[in-house]
Amino acid sequence: MNRFRMIVSEAARSIRASMSTTVAATMTVLVAMLVLGTTIGLGTWLLSYSNHIKRQLLVKVYFDTNPQATAQQINYVGRRFDPKVNPLVKDITFVSKTEALKIMQRREPELFKSGLAFNPLPDAYEIQPKRAEYLDKLRAELKPKPTGVDTINDGGKTSHRVLKVGGIISVIFLAGVVLLLVASTLLIGNTIRLSIFARRREIEVMKLVGATNWFVRGPFMVEGLVCGLAGSIAAVIMLVIGKAVILPLIGLTHSKDAHAIAFELNALVLLAIGLLLGVAGTGLTLRRFLQV
Repeated sequence: MNRFRMIVSEAARSIRASMSTTVAATMTVLVAMLVLGTTIGLGTWLLSYSNHIKRQLLVKVYFDTNPQATAQQINYVGRRFDPKVNPLVKDITFVSKTEALKIMQRREPELFKSGLAFNPLPDAYEIQPKRAEYLDKLRAELKPKPTGVDTINDGGKTSHRVLKVGGIISVIFLAGVVLLLVASTLLIGNTIRLSIFARRREIEVMKLVGATNWFVRGPFMVEGLVCGLAGSIAAVIMLVIGKAVILPLIGLTHSKDAHAIAFELNALVLLAIGLLLGVAGTGLTLRRFLQV
């Protein structure tokens, strides 16, 4: 306990003695965590929206209307792509020609003002894959076309473009987070190095009189911890303000279609990363000065 108190008091003295470098390190953490928090929020929102678009990708099977596909032919396709039987399928929905006509009336009422002599729409199945990436496999299972099937629509180039863009978004998000973490560690380490370099003689004397590496490292680690915590808290406060003021202005809000990571979880992640970066940046920077 006495050793812990000594380390804390020495860290407090160091912070007061080198206030400028402490403020610089704290501001570095603030900027890094603010950018990281914004990246996590926007990145997870984009990933969520991408997944929402992927969930809308379907394989649509349209049956013959002339001559009309038989119930046996329709049921054959339904059984073949039943989610209980086919591991690639999440859900399958039968849309009768009557239901299709009602949907069309709701979407395009102008087309029905003069009335229709007959219903030209076919019966159809809408097959939703468990993963959007299964579209090609489901399409392949429908080759050759079963008897009674007229056309098969899986979105073609549009669906492939959606999958490609979704993959790119995921890679960019992960790469951005990793790069920000590395850059933040280096920036914080370089800022704290100024404080350590100014006290390198003191470190050498402590080592020569028998102080252990952890005894020397302790106050600096506490100092890094304080800088990381203060900078992270300041970043969270700025994110709260940004969430309340900026997001409503650009219309980027939480919805059932797309949503970012919960703000509370994002804040906890930033606090944890800020603390970790403060300690890690100090520890890694201090290693070279401990070799006396």
